[in-house]
Amino acid sequence: MRTVPTWVDKVQDRDKVEQCIYDLCFNPDGTQLVVAAGQRVLVYDTIDGALIQPLKGHKDVVYCVCYARDGKRFASGSADKSVIIWTSKLEGVLKYTHNDAIQCLAYNPVSHHLASCALSDFAYWSAEQKAVQKYKSNSRINACAWTNDGQYLALGLGNGVVSIRNKNGEEKGKIERPGGSQSPIWALAWSPSKEDNYDILCVGDWGQTLSFYTMGGKLVGKERPLGYDPLCVNYFNKGEYLLIGGSNKACTLMTRDGIKLGTVGEEQSSWVWCCAVRPDSSFVAVGCQDGTIAYYQLVFSTVHGLYRERYAFRENMTDVIIQHLLTDQKVRIKCRDLIKKIAIYKHRLAVQLPERAVIYELYSGDSTSMHYRVRDKINQKLDCNLLVICTNHLVLCQEKRLQSLTFAGVKEREWLMESPIRYIKVVGGPPGREGLLLGLKNGQVWKIYLDNAFPVNLLKLQSAIRCLDLSASRQKLAVVDENNQLLVYNLRTQELLFQEANANSVAWNTYCEEMLCFSGNNTLCIKASNFPVHQQKLTGFVVGLCGSKVFCLRVATMSTIEVPLSTPMYQYLEKKMFREAYEVACLGVTAGDWEALGHAALDGLNLEVAKESFRRVKNIQYVELILDFEDRRRRGEKDDEVFLADVLAYRCKFKEAARLYQRVAQEQKALNMYMDLRMFDLAQEFLGSVDNIDRKTIIRKKAEWARNNNEPRAAAEMYLSAGDTQRAIEIIGENGWVEKLVDVGRRLDKADQEAIALVATHLRRLEQLTYATEMFRKLGDEKSVVQLYVEAKEWKEAFVLAEKHPEYKDLVYVPYAKWLAENDKFVDAQKAFHKAGRPEEAFHVLQELTHNAVNEARFQDASYYYWILARQCLDIASQNAERQQEMIAKFYEHEKYASIYYAYDTIQRYLDEPFTSYMPEGLFNISRFLLHEIKDGCPKGISQFAVLYSLAKQARNLGAYKLARQVLEKMQHLHIPSRFQEYVDLSVLMVRAKPYHDNEELLPMCYRCSTYNPLLTSSGNGCTNCGQPFVYSFVSFEILPLVEFQLEPGISDEEAVHLIEAPAPSQSQADNWMERGDDNFQALQFDDTSAIDDPFTACVNDNADFLPVVVNRSTLQAMEPDSVVICRWPSPLKYQFYRNILPELQITLCSICNKVFHVDDFEVQILQKGHCPFCRSPTKTSVEPEDSLVG
Repeated sequence: MRTVPTWVDKVQDRDKVEQCIYDLCFNPDGTQLVVAAGQRVLVYDTIDGALIQPLKGHKDVVYCVCYARDGKRFASGSADKSVIIWTSKLEGVLKYTHNDAIQCLAYNPVSHHLASCALSDFAYWSAEQKAVQKYKSNSRINACAWTNDGQYLALGLGNGVVSIRNKNGEEKGKIERPGGSQSPIWALAWSPSKEDNYDILCVGDWGQTLSFYTMGGKLVGKERPLGYDPLCVNYFNKGEYLLIGGSNKACTLMTRDGIKLGTVGEEQSSWVWCCAVRPDSSFVAVGCQDGTIAYYQLVFSTVHGLYRERYAFRENMTDVIIQHLLTDQKVRIKCRDLIKKIAIYKHRLAVQLPERAVIYELYSGDSTSMHYRVRDKINQKLDCNLLVICTNHLVLCQEKRLQSLTFAGVKEREWLMESPIRYIKVVGGPPGREGLLLGLKNGQVWKIYLDNAFPVNLLKLQSAIRCLDLSASRQKLAVVDENNQLLVYNLRTQELLFQEANANSVAWNTYCEEMLCFSGNNTLCIKASNFPVHQQKLTGFVVGLCGSKVFCLRVATMSTIEVPLSTPMYQYLEKKMFREAYEVACLGVTAGDWEALGHAALDGLNLEVAKESFRRVKNIQYVELILDFEDRRRRGEKDDEVFLADVLAYRCKFKEAARLYQRVAQEQKALNMYMDLRMFDLAQEFLGSVDNIDRKTIIRKKAEWARNNNEPRAAAEMYLSAGDTQRAIEIIGENGWVEKLVDVGRRLDKADQEAIALVATHLRRLEQLTYATEMFRKLGDEKSVVQLYVEAKEWKEAFVLAEKHPEYKDLVYVPYAKWLAENDKFVDAQKAFHKAGRPEEAFHVLQELTHNAVNEARFQDASYYYWILARQCLDIASQNAERQQEMIAKFYEHEKYASIYYAYDTIQRYLDEPFTSYMPEGLFNISRFLLHEIKDGCPKGISQFAVLYSLAKQARNLGAYKLARQVLEKMQHLHIPSRFQEYVDLSVLMVRAKPYHDNEELLPMCYRCSTYNPLLTSSGNGCTNCGQPFVYSFVSFEILPLVEFQLEPGISDEEAVHLIEAPAPSQSQADNWMERGDDNFQALQFDDTSAIDDPFTACVNDNADFLPVVVNRSTLQAMEPDSVVICRWPSPLKYQFYRNILPELQITLCSICNKVFHVDDFEVQILQKGHCPFCRSPTKTSVEPEDSLVG
């Protein structure tokens, strides 16, 4: 730090009596200095120290002055107890008084209130209120200062106490110094630094101590002994430094922590009562007791060190900042003492302090690590002009003398030069044997090694050395002398390689031996090898060049500038020095420069450089080209002109490439190039030169180009003209040009079967049935014609072809059957499957449909599908004798399931739908039927609870309370849905209040044995007495008066039908009378032994096994035809015969499913649905009552 006096003035009155300068301050812009001198207020111009105007208004000595932060006014306080407010135009506008002499003033930095302090009180004044608010103090006030936010005022009292007051004058805190009244407070200042998280108050007392406190009174850091009485203290604007004036007759510069840095100017002849820093500058004003006003400029010299990309510099005089110039990382080392010198080398850092030197090292060897730690300390006061650190040594330079010290402070070696040393630089080397370059004032350049006492002379110039640097290989030396001349020498030959004027600094590139840069006249110059210098604007000094990064020092700031090294690269390219150009480009050039380097190297057939260049910019196209070149060279291709022609073709210079191909007899490549480019006219020029290429090949290429450019019609015509018929057909077919396709197909010869088949395939895809048939028949492919009709669902034509060609029967009927099944025409589908010889497939389709219907709760459909399955089983049984018994068993199983699902559909709809067309008796009968049918097992999808629920509800409604109670008890063992739980619980309670018997009208009667059966039996749907199965009407499910009978052995079904239909034999009743007598009498007797025994009225034994009714021929002949119902099952099943016990009750039969109904119920269903309710047969199935014999 240097102090430069700017101007000095000494204030005296008219009698030449020195006037004490008690206070001074700057206006906010620093152009004026306001001074309290004697009874006047003096205003100076800070530029030249001219007195602008003396202000008179006080009648006694002026003790204090203060300027408002907004620059509109300032104030002065005097021993005459008055305060005067002055404007910035130096006009007094207001005056107010205290009871004692005014000691200090302070403007609030935010609200611009003025705090004025007298000996025993203080006051607040503001321009808005006009009134002055005064507050008492219990001790003399010597100093005051506002906090940065303007909320609190600190008062320095004569009793050694600092009182913290708010804007209302209330005391919010107190700081008591240890000396009490023996240590009065005379200097206060709040730190304006924004780095601190809290306000810090600097306190100077006459206990000759400087201390720092927080707002709460906590001591911050150490107390600093001064050795003199402080009279004033002031911070620099940003809080980085502190000025203290006092009885030591000097103005001292300190860090903000109180570490002494130096003295501002020379020692004064009297006490320094006041000092102030000009805003936003390094100028300082000092006022003394003898009337001296001194105005100084502080010059903070740059203390720094640089090694490659690491830069260390001093900040705030006591901190070291290490900056990585490439990554811009920074780290701070707080030394808490004045830093005099800094040196850095590799992983070492040396800091010289006034009384010691500290050696730091990196924690790790990582090149980007920024963590330093203390390695050694040399507790000696070192005097030197220049400081250098090496791996294990510290080198001190003092004028002509150079000393090497170990890190323990032991001097190992000393060199004495002929002239003062002006520049020193470490150029590297093994640890402990590093080499140093020395530039002397007499123009000599020396090189010394730390382990060698004898220096080596390198050069001798005519003028003093200013700067020097050694190249990476240590073979070239660049020197800048006192006359700003740059000289570059070859150290081996001592030859001057280059000379340039107007240079102030120079640096070799760390990574390139042939490149250096230098600066001068605000210009940066870069020189590579022997090429001309490249210049660009730059302010500052070049101190390093690392790749494409230039390290530039501007005043005290180091910056990194990215400089594209395009010019040196192009300079090398002009000389065809591709490898050197590539090395320069690696240091840093633009993407366009890499492209240019790649193309230039490719032109020179330097494939390695070209490949690496194109890889840098990710130009895959050229990288693949170069890899192809390398492969061809390995295979023995040596003609470079062919390679160059390929390069020209890649650059779209087709004519030049073609000429070059032609010159080296490679017309084939030229032809291929033009054909690939669709330049067919130019390609024709090479037809004569190439033997194996004909005109059709070009036409095909042209057609491909037309097709790719969305011109299919032209492409098709070209393919046809080139004889490539199949490609033409593909294009025509893709675009759906039917007429064109048919025309091509008709013109084709039958021998060209592939092309005709392709035409037929496209016509088939385009659904042109007639034309496709024509093409297939042209091929003689009847099978494809059949498939064509099948795909088009043209079944009539397909059937005709199937009749003509029985071998294709399977191709027609199987798809037809599947189509019928998909359209719910299952009966027809079965026939088709059978006709195709696929009964198993028909069976499988029906099974899937049945399972799906059950899963989807379509029970009516499930019933129908099961009925179809049953009939299918019957058909298989009639055709396959081996599986007859199995299929008959499955028939009965499926027929049973069909009946169950048919009945359950009503129950399901009754539960799910709010209304039903069934009477309670019908629901009751259906529920009873289902309950007995599922007693041995519940089929999938059938809810046992639903059946029991319906039965229980209808039983209660019809008075069958016993049955209702039994059913409800069964329901208790089942899982009851939540929505029915309440009803079931209530029904259980209510049915217990009813009598335990059933309505007799509901009891079913057996029409064979005339026995009444209970409503709930264990024998199922049959009589409990005789075991005769009940026959139900499949609408209302009432028991019909039908009794099944069987035929005697030896009677066939057809004979039985014939006997029933034959008229009964007429027999006169007179034939039964017999006459007998003797001589005494004559008698007539009626003989009934010849009457036919009726098997339907024969006595049935109770608890005997079920014995069916068996009839003989005479019984069959005696039966009335209208009382017999015959179920004519197809083979292999036999007919079923039933006798209507009540012939007056009309009963009808469906001839398809053989289900019996009440005539009225059946007719209603036929009218509503148009078919049988069970088997959905649309044919006439009803039988009139007078003709109940179904045939």
